[in-house]
Amino acid sequence: MPQAENRKTVGAGVSRSSVGRKQGKPVRAGRIQQPPLVAAPPLSAEAQRQQLVCGAIVFAAGVWAYWPTLVAIVSTWNHEPDYSHGFLVVPAAIYFLWARRAICPGIEGPNYSLGLTLLGLSGLIRYFGARFYLSAIDGYSILLWISSVVAISGGRRLLLWALPSIGFLFFMIPLPFGIERAMSAPLQRVATKLSCLALQLLGQPAFHEGNVILLNGQKLEVAQACSGLRLFLSVIALAYAYAVLIRRTWWEKAILLSAAAPIAIVSNSARIVITGLLFQFTTSEMAHHFSHDFAGWVMIPLAAALFWLVLWYLGKLILEEEVLEMSALMRESRV
Repeated sequence: MPQAENRKTVGAGVSRSSVGRKQGKPVRAGRIQQPPLVAAPPLSAEAQRQQLVCGAIVFAAGVWAYWPTLVAIVSTWNHEPDYSHGFLVVPAAIYFLWARRAICPGIEGPNYSLGLTLLGLSGLIRYFGARFYLSAIDGYSILLWISSVVAISGGRRLLLWALPSIGFLFFMIPLPFGIERAMSAPLQRVATKLSCLALQLLGQPAFHEGNVILLNGQKLEVAQACSGLRLFLSVIALAYAYAVLIRRTWWEKAILLSAAAPIAIVSNSARIVITGLLFQFTTSEMAHHFSHDFAGWVMIPLAAALFWLVLWYLGKLILEEEVLEMSALMRESRV
C-alpha cells in the first residue's frame, strides 16, 4: 500500500520532506504561493459610476483640506536631509500595487460604513491635533483619509489589498520633533561607540569622548546629523518593502523586520568608520566630501546587501528535499 504523503519541518541542518512528487524540483524553503483572489461579482456600469464619483468627491475634499499639510510635508523633504527619501515613498507605494496586481480583487460594492468611519477618524485626529497643538499628528491622518477613499471607491477587499501600499506612506511623514530628538541621541551614542570599536579593531588609535572620536590627533565629531536617523528610517522602509514584495512565511518576515534596526546601526557605523579611515589615509577634504555627499547613497546598497544576506541565511536554515515513494520509484523503473 503506498505510503501516505507527509511533511516534516525542523531546524538548521534538517530538512522538510515531500513524499511522492513526480516533479524533481524542490520548492525553496519558506516560500508561500499567493493564489489570485476570486474576482468580485461585476457591478453595473451605473453602480460603478456612482461609487467612483463618491470616491472622487471624498478624494477632492481631502486634497483641499490637507493641502497646507501636504505642502508642509514636501517642504520638509526639501529642507531636511533626514526626510529627503520622502520623494521616493509615493512612487514605491504605487509600485507595490503594480507588483501585487495578480491578487487584486477588483472593484466591488462600496463599503460606506467602513469608509465613513475611517473618514471620521481622520477628521477626529485632525481636530485633536489642532485643539491641543499637536500639529505633528496631522500628517498621519492622511493614511486614514486615503483608506476611506479606497473603501468607498472599491470596497473592503480592495482596501485590504491596498493596505500594504497605504501603510508604506507612513514613511513620507516627518516624525514628531520629540520622537526625532529621542531617537537621535541614542543613535548618536551607539554609532560613536561602535565606530570607535571598529576603528580600534582595524588598528587605528581611536578613542571617544562623548560623541567625538579622537583619531590620531584629529577630532571626528558624530553630530546629530550623523546619528543615522535618516539611514534608520530608510532601512526600516527597505525592510517593509522586502516584507511586502517577497513570498516568505510570516515568521521569516518578522525576523527580517526585526533585523532592520541592527542593519541600520551597522550601516551607519560603517559610514563613520570609512570617513575616519579617509581622514587617516587621504585628505580631510575627501573625507568630508564622502561623508556629506556620497555616504547616504552608498550605505543604502550596503543595507540592501545585508538584508539579502539575512534572506540567504534563512533559506539555508530550513531546507527542502525531494523524497519519492519506494513503490512509485519501482513502478517507474519497470516502465
